[in-house]
Amino acid sequence: MKMIPMNESHVAQVAALEKLCFSDPWSETSIASELENPLSLWLIAEEDGAVCGYVGSQTVLDETDMMNIAVRPDCRRKGIAAALIAELVSRLKARGSRILRLEVRESNLPAIALYKAMGFTQLGLRKNYYRNPKENALILGKEWEI
Repeated sequence: MKMIPMNESHVAQVAALEKLCFSDPWSETSIASELENPLSLWLIAEEDGAVCGYVGSQTVLDETDMMNIAVRPDCRRKGIAAALIAELVSRLKARGSRILRLEVRESNLPAIALYKAMGFTQLGLRKNYYRNPKENALILGKEWEI
């Protein structure tokens, strides 16, 4: 398994994974536009040319928001999400970012457990942030020295 920056060859697989994993998925066009965004960094967990998972982020100045993360259902419980986040943090540190923030559904207990195990803490709550179904989001963050 290798962690590499997303390129054009990954976009269709990432879009398919979005549709599989999320009730409000990003379109293929939106994902492709991230390749042209200088604020964005999307990483792919790839094995034998297949996308097993991905993480997407956007950085403004020294603060980064994790936009999306997903792992194919048949690849879950193998540490891929943790590896993607660790690789993202490593690359963000090298770029001068000092914090990574994200929103997660209040009911997504496995994801919350993973984030907390990786050193994220709760920074706040966004009421009714998600739709399909409507749900609150926890705002989590992890800071480091640069």
